[in-house]
Amino acid sequence: MGPTGVYARSIDGIGTVQLGIAGDRVISVSFPTHAPEDAAATHPLLDRIADYATGSAEDFRDVPIGLTLPTPQRRVLETIRSVPYGDRADVELAARMTAGIDHTTTDGHNTVRTALEANPVPLLVPDHRVENAPSSAPPRVTKTLRNLER
Repeated sequence: MGPTGVYARSIDGIGTVQLGIAGDRVISVSFPTHAPEDAAATHPLLDRIADYATGSAEDFRDVPIGLTLPTPQRRVLETIRSVPYGDRADVELAARMTAGIDHTTTDGHNTVRTALEANPVPLLVPDHRVENAPSSAPPRVTKTLRNLER
């Protein structure tokens, strides 16, 4: 994955993308207004995201991520990661697909929504592929990512 650190740069169509990398895992993806001055602008994953923004069908499933969330939320995000590029799910389907979540209950649906809101690595865990649900990415970014995959 590369050295531990913060990497960020502006990507046409998306805006600034910032990666937090610890060891061999991406632990955060965010979309700040500007890249921090101390952030490195060169990283192979930023190159892949730039290609994605220009229409390359990319799912990022091979990128190692670090999720430090309660087990039910982590399971939801691991499930969402399997939703293919261009496909969509809704909260009920995400709950149905996730082991240990009762898709017939409000609690199950709330677990999915809570996980999506807490997603530390949007884009790598594509919460934008879950319709009528929250995303941890800003609304403008979520809209852009959905439009890229239509």
